[in-house]
Amino acid sequence: MYKEKRLILFLILVLLQIFPVKACTNFLISKGATKDGSAMITYAADSHTLYGELYYWPAADYPEGAQLDIYEWDTGKFMGKIPQARHTYQVTGNMNENQVAIGETTYGGRKELQEQKEAIVDYGSLIYIALQRSRNAREAITIMTDLVKNYGYASEGESFSIGDPNEVWILEMIGKGEGQKGAVWVAMRVPDGYISGHANQARITRFPLNDPKNCLYSTDVISFAREKGWFEGKNNDFSFSDTYAPVTFGGARFCEARIWSGFNKINKQMKQYENYVLGKVTYDENKYATNRMPLWIKPDSLLSLKDVMNLMRDHYEGTALDMTKDLGGGPFRAPYRWRPMEWKVDSVKYVHERAISTQQTGFSFIAQCRSYLPNPIGGIMWFGVDDTYLTCYMPIYCGIKKVPLSLEVGDGDMLTWSDNSAFWTFNQVSNFCYSRYSDIIIDLQKVQSQLENKFFCYMPLIDQGALTLWNKGEKEMACQFLTEYSVNQVDNTVKRWKDLGHYLLIKYKDGNIMKEKNGQFERNEAGKLPVSPLQPFYPEWWYRKIIENNKEHLKEVE
Repeated sequence: MYKEKRLILFLILVLLQIFPVKACTNFLISKGATKDGSAMITYAADSHTLYGELYYWPAADYPEGAQLDIYEWDTGKFMGKIPQARHTYQVTGNMNENQVAIGETTYGGRKELQEQKEAIVDYGSLIYIALQRSRNAREAITIMTDLVKNYGYASEGESFSIGDPNEVWILEMIGKGEGQKGAVWVAMRVPDGYISGHANQARITRFPLNDPKNCLYSTDVISFAREKGWFEGKNNDFSFSDTYAPVTFGGARFCEARIWSGFNKINKQMKQYENYVLGKVTYDENKYATNRMPLWIKPDSLLSLKDVMNLMRDHYEGTALDMTKDLGGGPFRAPYRWRPMEWKVDSVKYVHERAISTQQTGFSFIAQCRSYLPNPIGGIMWFGVDDTYLTCYMPIYCGIKKVPLSLEVGDGDMLTWSDNSAFWTFNQVSNFCYSRYSDIIIDLQKVQSQLENKFFCYMPLIDQGALTLWNKGEKEMACQFLTEYSVNQVDNTVKRWKDLGHYLLIKYKDGNIMKEKNGQFERNEAGKLPVSPLQPFYPEWWYRKIIENNKEHLKEVE
């Protein structure tokens, strides 16, 4: 009973720290698409009010008849109770001890299906309940869909990424609205050797009706649409997305474009879908989009872990949507635009791009699942806080028994500063980087690469050390070894990032650039003062923009 009360109290505390996540990006990478045979899913949890921290639930046993209180993930609102499982698995972040990992993006869908007042289980609760109860991805899908069938679905339309060491699945779900309990859904396994992705737009269109190895769906996913008058054709022609969440200009430009940009990095055939992601969607007589890009693609070559990290670091560089190319980037070519994304001038509506890497990310991860190692060693959450482009992904093995202090739930929040917090450490550096992006990003990426390359080099050694202990029967010692390693790497990374912040402030303070020599800031001959700093000109194109409407006012009088 003590364990149950402690876990429920912890769950409440976690949920009270979490706020809406409405604009996220996921990639799903099958094991056959990677160099080392890892299956991976990625997730950027993007929200202007989301605090970056690492959730943790220890494994636990419960008596028969125990109940689990459900709190809405976005708000902390109490939703109701459901029966607790007799045994729950350890969950570290969004991966459990069995290497099952889950991410999500919200796509909304038909507004009439977004409310179900008597429903108990929301999308966030689905994720963390399934992680506590599942041994593999297929079982997670069954648990999630059974939960909404039995207790109702209390969220908008969602796409879920669900992975284990052998399979990765995309599950898309939307509620039935008022008057009917539950949801309609389709889940498809990403073929081995392929990758998929989703970013706030439902992506499953037509799907096989008789292939349970690769496709699962609710029995009424088509009949429900017929009852509502949204579909009249043959079952084989039914499209989930086109029926329940039709793609619009915004769905293509703000959402699908992110997945396209990631695909474009690893497959040379993606140029053909450029018009689509620019928002130029074409439709047939059934109002189905006809120029959509595929649900999954095969990369031109096998992907490394670093390649997958690079998918999550993107501002459309080198594409028609490149955010560094228009005037909005300022003189330092910043690939960021402050919100709102849509705006008007002279009654004409314009947009900013929504890239994968964005300023409002709370946390992101690459969940690496490896079938050739015991679960506590095989699963790694490569975890980062704040902006994906500017973060450092830190290795956190799924078998750890303690969360690093700087990532603990409750150490600061979005309105409370904490000097210990990894989130605030990274956020402070990121915000300074935005001020002089084209210069500062070079210094930041040097440190980012040094740290991540070190982790890549250490990984085989750490794996082997833990595996040696495991094979000797010292399983607890192996997990303790992984715990100490993970905690130390996070601690050292946060410290290094604090040092980076101090260095950047000194170097770029007040618009100057302090000179360096042999890795040190350069002082004058007396050693007391710095040598005169650099004061580089703005780019010429920027000066020309300045004088376009101010030429006479700013002209120097001779």
